[in-house]
Amino acid sequence: MRRIRYSVAMSLDGYIAGPEGEFDWIKTDPDCDFGALLKQFDTMVVGRRTFEPMAAAGRTSMPGMKTVVVSKTLRSADYPDIEIMPEIEPLTDLKARPGKDIWLFGGGRLFHSLAEAGMVDTVEVSVNPVLLGGGVPLAPNLSKWIHLSLLSHKVYASGAVSLEYAICRKDPL
Repeated sequence: MRRIRYSVAMSLDGYIAGPEGEFDWIKTDPDCDFGALLKQFDTMVVGRRTFEPMAAAGRTSMPGMKTVVVSKTLRSADYPDIEIMPEIEPLTDLKARPGKDIWLFGGGRLFHSLAEAGMVDTVEVSVNPVLLGGGVPLAPNLSKWIHLSLLSHKVYASGAVSLEYAICRKDPL
């Protein structure tokens, strides 16, 4: 079965975007093989708040990836090349289809919903050496603890640290 992987950049103080949605603080380390990462996915899932700036910039998709937007307000007729799902439940069927892993791209609120529904398999965070002091949190207002198990880590010369965790389906304690 395909996995939903929350793969995101984060500031050291836990934000995935600045107070106004800024992401210009995210620096790609030259040692990070972003192309290899992208080849692991064939589908990108985003929430409306992440998608709207993408659409405004004319970047609603990534090469070789299908884009799925979870939104109750966007209309499919306005975005014919994008799949819009009003609820998260159809993602269960998407996971069961053949293919590569699914990239949960940004969207702390969407991560919240999917994680609490038990649909996210990994949390992969690139911690950037910057403190934002506010913004969009990695995991806003979770109602329950989500236990993680470290799968891998890498420290880059830039000071960024890549962490990959599996979500534990049972309380490890």
